[in-house]
Amino acid sequence: MAARKWTLVVVSEENRPVRQIPLTQNVLRMAIGTALLVAAVGCGLVVNALFPEAPNAEARRLARQNATLIGELDTLSRRMAVLQESIAGLEQKDELYRLLAGLEPIDADTRLVGIGGPGDRKVHEAALWEFDRDAARSAFRTSSQVGEMLRRARLLEFSWREAEDTLRGKHARLAATPSIYPTAGYMTSGFSSSRWHPILDKPRPHKGVDIVARSGTPIVAAAHGRVIHAGPMGEYGLTVEIDHGYGITTRYAHASRLLSRVGQQVARGDTVARVGQTGLAVGPHLHYEVLVNGQAADPRTFILQTAAVPD
Repeated sequence: MAARKWTLVVVSEENRPVRQIPLTQNVLRMAIGTALLVAAVGCGLVVNALFPEAPNAEARRLARQNATLIGELDTLSRRMAVLQESIAGLEQKDELYRLLAGLEPIDADTRLVGIGGPGDRKVHEAALWEFDRDAARSAFRTSSQVGEMLRRARLLEFSWREAEDTLRGKHARLAATPSIYPTAGYMTSGFSSSRWHPILDKPRPHKGVDIVARSGTPIVAAAHGRVIHAGPMGEYGLTVEIDHGYGITTRYAHASRLLSRVGQQVARGDTVARVGQTGLAVGPHLHYEVLVNGQAADPRTFILQTAAVPD
């Protein structure tokens, strides 16, 4: 199929002959494309001529934005410095807490927790360094301060948890350690490997202490624990035994009345029985024993005061 053709007729105002210019389809397309390109370039030149400040305004906006960002980072860095001083104060208190808990203070090298060193990231390695070095330095400084405080805070958290657990354990141990007279009275017989028994009329070990008191006088638990026996026990008569944990057990014998039951949790000073004369006894009194890992120990080494604590 033959290509389509057009003819351009040029008519002059003067008395000149009419000119005819034949045009092919390809030539016409090139002419139209050239005209559009010239128009686009012309529009761009016109816009730049009418609004020469547009690119400069965008540059100024970005500059202000960067300056504001650097200012915010500097302000944040100053606040970080204040927080670092606060953490330093907490670290001093941490030494006191560890001392109270009986723990060794954390040495200065450990408190640095890896701050600094050749393995740290360098500022020139940051992506921002290529575009704005001032902003990169400020951001790097702030990031380093945040990282340092986070590491120091984590170390403090660990140290305080350790001190808290230690103090809680010591508190529980103290609460479970017999430390008071279990009744109000007078001690007449002490702990002995050989004592003349007033009823059996022969020497035999005395594994506790005897406290003479009026019948019905309250007998209290010498420490926190759980009742593991409440009832008759041969020569001991009506007896209460309390397991305090940590291998420590206390025994309260010759009671006239039991006020506790097996499995009951008791606290130091709780009334568990009343003084009596049951079992092998010549008069109303309390026979009190402390056993450590099943072996009798002198109760007087545990008593911290001279009277029972009623509450």
